[in-house]
Amino acid sequence: MKTLQAKLERLWYRSRPGLISYLLLPLTWLFTLIVIVRRWLYRKNIKRVSQLNVPVIIVGNITVGGTGKTPLVIYLVELLRRHGYHPGVVSHGYQGNNIADQMVNTASEPRAVGDEAVLIAMRTHCPVIVGRDRATVAKQLLSQQNCNVIVSDDGLQHYALARDIEIAVLDAERGVGNGLLLPAGPLRESAKRLHEVDFTVSNGEGPIDKFMMQLYADEVYRVSNPQERKPLSAWYGKTVHAVAGIGHPQRFFQQLAAAGLNIIQQHAFPDHHTFGATELVFADVFAVIMTEKDAVKCRNFNNEKLWCLPVTARLEREFDAKFLQQVQRAIGHA
Repeated sequence: MKTLQAKLERLWYRSRPGLISYLLLPLTWLFTLIVIVRRWLYRKNIKRVSQLNVPVIIVGNITVGGTGKTPLVIYLVELLRRHGYHPGVVSHGYQGNNIADQMVNTASEPRAVGDEAVLIAMRTHCPVIVGRDRATVAKQLLSQQNCNVIVSDDGLQHYALARDIEIAVLDAERGVGNGLLLPAGPLRESAKRLHEVDFTVSNGEGPIDKFMMQLYADEVYRVSNPQERKPLSAWYGKTVHAVAGIGHPQRFFQQLAAAGLNIIQQHAFPDHHTFGATELVFADVFAVIMTEKDAVKCRNFNNEKLWCLPVTARLEREFDAKFLQQVQRAIGHA
């Protein structure tokens, strides 16, 4: 599965479709038809759309794989709080094994609720809930918590939940790949969908018509003891293993290399990979640095070599101002 995913992504993110993409076009046409019909059903209210009495902000993407949605969700929650709002987060709980809707806290098990939901709870300490139906869990969150705005981690294509603000996140390096929908390309919806959202955020330096988001890191902490921290600069010139089970692991590896670390080996795993303790034991003395999304799944490993590099999103002040203006406008319409 790991090899198949890597091969597909190499095909998808070429500037032009390859032979295999062309062979998959009949399936892409079928998928495109399903996408069009499904959205039409919601637009005509044939499929039910739930409207909440608070602003709903969707942070999603039109491509398969990681683009940086979770750091942006954390950024938005903190921005909203600084301006007097009480946000709550809803998530699908990707690859979590939960059957019932479930509140998430810092002690929640990622296998049950999903790694991203646990990370958001750890970083923001705001109410977080996961469930298969975002509209249902959003209503549950509002009934249980003092929230006056909902942020949905992913869910751009979950049209059962009405939304006031849509934010699409693109990876600046990979963009929309070959421009084709699944399975011939990486798109969940046509690239034209980007013209409909309220904000398009580029993770990294991208087109000038999009807001740029940069992911910054300045310290590393030990996975088994988050209180033990070192500045990233202290790792300059040190040899380490790099581990990433995210949608675009090369971005993480490049970030470590840019900080001056010597990566003896890059260990790329599938997005949302569930780690076994032995997978992170290597026959040498070098430390292992991983993403924070991976670290939440390894907190109980008895491995003192594991370190984590947390990242923080930063956006332009122009984005903050326009976003908050949209939120205020949505409250006025509620």
